[in-house]
Amino acid sequence: MADVADTADVTDVVDTAEVADAADVAGAADVAVAAFATGLQTTRVHRTPEGRYTWWHGPGPLRPDPLAAPLAAYVPRHTPGARLAVPRPRAAGLVHLADGAHSAAAWLRDPRPQARTLVAHALAAAGRALRTLHTTPAPDAADTPPALARLRAYLTADPAAVPGGGAVHRLREHVVRAWGPARLERLRSWCHGLAEPRRDAVLVHGFASLGALVPPARPAPVALLTGEDLGAARPELDLGWLLGDLAELAWSAPAPAGPADLSGVLLDGYGPDADRTWAARAAVVRIAAHQRDFAAYCGWSDELPAYTAFIADLIDEEGRRAVPGAPS
Repeated sequence: MADVADTADVTDVVDTAEVADAADVAGAADVAVAAFATGLQTTRVHRTPEGRYTWWHGPGPLRPDPLAAPLAAYVPRHTPGARLAVPRPRAAGLVHLADGAHSAAAWLRDPRPQARTLVAHALAAAGRALRTLHTTPAPDAADTPPALARLRAYLTADPAAVPGGGAVHRLREHVVRAWGPARLERLRSWCHGLAEPRRDAVLVHGFASLGALVPPARPAPVALLTGEDLGAARPELDLGWLLGDLAELAWSAPAPAGPADLSGVLLDGYGPDADRTWAARAAVVRIAAHQRDFAAYCGWSDELPAYTAFIADLIDEEGRRAVPGAPS
């Protein structure tokens, strides 16, 4: 199942206003590198004359409203590790600048050992940056991150009322039968716990996926595209999104053993304070959200039922395979 994160989520960016100004100036001289889309989002990557890369995200055909990043001003300008890159609006979308043309998700499809090492470096950098982001209290304007809100609505609504088209209705009916009421309730409770933390909520990236993480193609900081999905939640939401991506790839496209335990690298970069139980639950939520979004924005695939069985196993084990050292 193709990763919606490479198209419908985010990809990779660099930083702040002065960088975005450079992207605005580059404009017509940029050279097209790639373009891809789902019903949710269109992405276009261009190489600038200076050898950097602009990433433009715009609405897909199933999303009529322009993209916006209203909470971007709250993102720390300087972070250790990766840059938390915020965008500028352009042509109903958001434009970002990065030092790489490929996301970590794309690099993990490269069989060369160096690619896995590059991703390990990017994940460690992302962990350090996210820890800093999570020191920012959630502003009053922050809401539940969009992807988590979509999954919560999907899990709680009557199947006949679920938005997203025929493929989503078909998937919803299938998972209700396959998972049963106990698993559905457990997944709903995890979504609620992530969105309604008992302690004060923090500002979260909201979609810190492998598709949002861009290793540099030259000596430069790693970039983590940050903006549109910002919201308020438990900090483990962001860790779980990346951990879920890694667990899904390990299951769907096993790779030869590499030089690094990528999940452990991310958690080590973040530091010892992460609640690994909640990070594991968030990883399961991520994979369920990916399944739902794929059906909504890419259509039905015969691979979706296999994901249903995979997610059922993850629910039963509370996502422990995704998180090294998660309590059993």
